[in-house]
Amino acid sequence: MNLGYLTRVLGGASFKKMHEAINVVHEKSGKNKIITFFDMLGCGLKYGAGYNDYVIFEFYKMKAKQRKTYLTRLKNKRLIMTLNDERYTYIFDEKNVFDKKFKDFVRREIIDLADIGYPEFEKFIEGKEYFFAKPYIGESGKGIEKIHVPDFENTEKLYKYVTNPEKNFGVIEEVIVQHPQAAKIYPYSINCLRIVTLVNNGEAHILYSVFKTGNNGKFVDNLENGGLACHFDLDRGVVTGQGHTSALVNYEAHPATGIKFEGYKLPYAKEIKELVKKAALLIPEFRYVGWDVCIMPDGPAIVEGNDYPAYDFPQLPDEDKPRIGLIPLIESFGVKVKK
Repeated sequence: MNLGYLTRVLGGASFKKMHEAINVVHEKSGKNKIITFFDMLGCGLKYGAGYNDYVIFEFYKMKAKQRKTYLTRLKNKRLIMTLNDERYTYIFDEKNVFDKKFKDFVRREIIDLADIGYPEFEKFIEGKEYFFAKPYIGESGKGIEKIHVPDFENTEKLYKYVTNPEKNFGVIEEVIVQHPQAAKIYPYSINCLRIVTLVNNGEAHILYSVFKTGNNGKFVDNLENGGLACHFDLDRGVVTGQGHTSALVNYEAHPATGIKFEGYKLPYAKEIKELVKKAALLIPEFRYVGWDVCIMPDGPAIVEGNDYPAYDFPQLPDEDKPRIGLIPLIESFGVKVKK
């Protein structure tokens, strides 16, 4: 039982947000708010589902047999604690460390600013119109800048800009040139696949894959920045559902280009699977990782690894798909999900 969840809600810490979630359910389903309140509490106790899980997975449309298959926030946290040794999280949290450890997988020039001086920087920007500057630690695209080299009067001023302590940049990297098919659906961001791997008994399994795209003119594909995510069949290399946003608005086609999501094909499916399975075995102490994979003209590359794999992406509901969560698949790989 998740008594901590119940205590927090009844203590008022989360009551306001829970009330908002109940209103959303009422607007979408017409269900009685009091009944929804107690059902939401029950799902927290029985399935470890927070009010956000209840809303985004549409638990209010499900029966117990379906609900128990879902990997909820609490169960995902327990899975991470079981499979990942927290002493190694720094490899995934610190970008300079990750890029060096996975240098054979990132397939682009990435430089730790702490390792170079002005001469090396000058060589790095030679012939480049754009490059990215990123902090060592960050998430959801925060703190990242796409720098236009001609905007600076000279190289010295550009070097002072990226090394200014107030900017907090840690690494600089060349811009990824993505495959035309990956770029076509939304050309302003690198549209990645989020692929989660799970390792058991020395064998890497792919738990899920989703295709993410940017939106609203932004150059990152994170849902927190207005992006969209859709279910993706990695065996066939094709999108299998509508685009989902963090605001629970769904689209049949990308709002910026009008290109339909379902049926949209991407190349190099076989190579992508091989890449992430190989990467998944590099850190034996970390068995549950979410990889962001871009598709370049000549094959896939890893953009980053996430030590806290998202559990919501693959379980977002499409109306014409069965209501089955991730737990049966996880347990088919020989990993028991703690209740």
